[in-house]
Amino acid sequence: MAPRKYNARDCEFQIEDFLNPGTWTAFRTAEGGSGEGGINTFSRSFEYEATDTTTFGSQGRAETQNMQEGMSITLEGFRLKDPATGALDPAQALAEAQARRLGDESEVGFRFAAPGDTTWEVWPRATFQLGDQGGGNNDKKSWSVTITRSGDSTTAVKV
Repeated sequence: MAPRKYNARDCEFQIEDFLNPGTWTAFRTAEGGSGEGGINTFSRSFEYEATDTTTFGSQGRAETQNMQEGMSITLEGFRLKDPATGALDPAQALAEAQARRLGDESEVGFRFAAPGDTTWEVWPRATFQLGDQGGGNNDKKSWSVTITRSGDSTTAVKV
């Protein structure tokens, strides 16, 4: 079958529970079995650091080499809160707690997959930084987090 477009809303994102390593909690992205989805947009960013390798032999043409590659994903949407208990959506609560952790404790696992993938792309060490939250008179409260990979990616079979 030829490659084709797929729905961004069907991508999956999960945070590892720092209190229970190896336990993953899904960020809700679409309405369905687990209720109302909070995440309604995401963007994956790539960052490179290059070094100048230009010499007199370059004949006035700049030369560079990539020396470092970084990656991050920003999840944005609505902040979900149970009106009866005040409890936040489990994944959002974990992300907010993780964002407050510092030093070695600031890294935790994150994984994601596109629809139909049989493996997760796993960032065994990632940091979480909260973004803007708020809204206007006729808005629902917004929520965002940026997850930045620390080190290399791995993969894991989706079960």
